[in-house]
Amino acid sequence: MQPVFIAGPCVIESAELLETVAQELVKINNHLGTEIIFKASFDKANRTSLTSFRGPGLKEGVKMLGEIKSKYNLKITTDIHESCQAAPVAEVADILQIPAFLCRQTDLLVAAAQTGKIVNIKKAQFLSGQDMKYPVDKALKSGAKEVWLTERGNTFGYNNLVVDFRNIPDMLEIVPRVIMDCTHSVQRPGGADGKTGGDRKFVPAMAKAAKAFGATGYFFEVHPDPDKGLSDAANMLQLNNLESLIKELL
Repeated sequence: MQPVFIAGPCVIESAELLETVAQELVKINNHLGTEIIFKASFDKANRTSLTSFRGPGLKEGVKMLGEIKSKYNLKITTDIHESCQAAPVAEVADILQIPAFLCRQTDLLVAAAQTGKIVNIKKAQFLSGQDMKYPVDKALKSGAKEVWLTERGNTFGYNNLVVDFRNIPDMLEIVPRVIMDCTHSVQRPGGADGKTGGDRKFVPAMAKAAKAFGATGYFFEVHPDPDKGLSDAANMLQLNNLESLIKELL
């Protein structure tokens, strides 16, 4: 199975950032023959602090993602946090992403499934890979034609995650497409004085280990200047390092 690649900034910070990232993804697609799916969040509804940047919101964010899709001919994915967001987001997005914390929210899964779009469910930090058969079952019985699962680590005490790569083959027994979220898996949730910390230097190793365990896709949050990112700054991959890493994975 040809691997799927998903990449983009954590959150929509500006139209200029989306353009910069989209142009790089198109360049990589042309060089490597890939079809990278563009990802950015219109609203980060689960930030650690009330004062953290969340994004432009549903209406403006979907409009901006639609412009990127139209201008650069890129497929789009973004996350939804409430069932009422599924239909308007599906007008632009090719894949609807269900956040890990919300993967058991029945109404959210049902609404996403009923759009007819691919539903990518991120595995909760408190669940095993085998536990994900239940969210998948909810989506399939609600009409989803295709469901993906994403590994992003498990809670390991306070402010830390660990990846049990056995979750990947376990989830491949449930769905044919399992994505490794290589950037969120290096987070230290809430561990940086009111925001999430992490260490991006481990991102390439996460990707290569996931490949060894059979991952059929890879998700990278990228930014031209990660340390200045308004969300997940510590974990995002430097944009100009993305092509060489994808080349290694291929």
